Amino acid sequence: MSMNLEQFFPAARPWVENLVNVWPTPYVKPNFAFWEVGHVLSLIALGGATILMNLRLIGVGLTQERPSEIYRNLRVIQTSGVIGIVLTGILIGMANAERLYDSAAFIVKMLGLIGGVILTYGVSRTTAAADGRVSSAAKAWFALGMAFWLTALVVFATGGLIAPGIWHVITAAALLVLFVTRGRARIVYASVLAALILAQELVPLVINHPGAPADLDPISLSFAILISAWIVGTALVQFFRAGPGEEGGPLTKIIGCATILVWLTSAAAGRWIAFA
Repeated sequence: MSMNLEQFFPAARPWVENLVNVWPTPYVKPNFAFWEVGHVLSLIALGGATILMNLRLIGVGLTQERPSEIYRNLRVIQTSGVIGIVLTGILIGMANAERLYDSAAFIVKMLGLIGGVILTYGVSRTTAAADGRVSSAAKAWFALGMAFWLTALVVFATGGLIAPGIWHVITAAALLVLFVTRGRARIVYASVLAALILAQELVPLVINHPGAPADLDPISLSFAILISAWIVGTALVQFFRAGPGEEGGPLTKIIGCATILVWLTSAAAGRWIAFA
């Protein structure tokens, strides 16, 4: 089932169509590529800072430094990236307002953006500044941010043409969990994951149901659920088995993973807007 903003705000179309004439759009559209480059560079700055900070919360990466130290070193870069993607995104959006208005991927991008801001500023940064300790306020913000992110994932998996884009998020989650598992658990995790991926490729051939590239058919959806369950289950087992540590317990690690993946969800949805 596809959806777009017109379904929620049908009366807004005349206003959306006129945005191309509103200042500064007439100056942005002829130089669209420059603003797009700025958007991508801002995303790189945000993504790099977010990944480094939250990998530390998970317990990997720059483990020689305390989370609070990494937070102090990266907070300006991270905030600059957020400001950059919002400002350039608004200008790019005004120049392509009708496409965004008709795009399900844009809904995913906005839900992911809101969830990312909440999880970053309400949860991840405060937790890193406290060296992994999660406050009561951070737990409340975490619940709200997760609600936005999970809603974005549901739209991503069911929003018509963008449905295949959910695999970007699943792939990123699979690689992230592969990175944080250790020893024999990593071998078991990778082996089962490889078997599920192989089965996903073979089952449609066996039952003569190749599916369509523009739709996440029932077979792909079933495997997306199975693979996601295996990834999430493995991560939770690893986190809870490790127990509380010097710099936070399982919730701290879950916050780190969620904050990385929510921004990737928004970025992946942005790439799928062109396919709408």
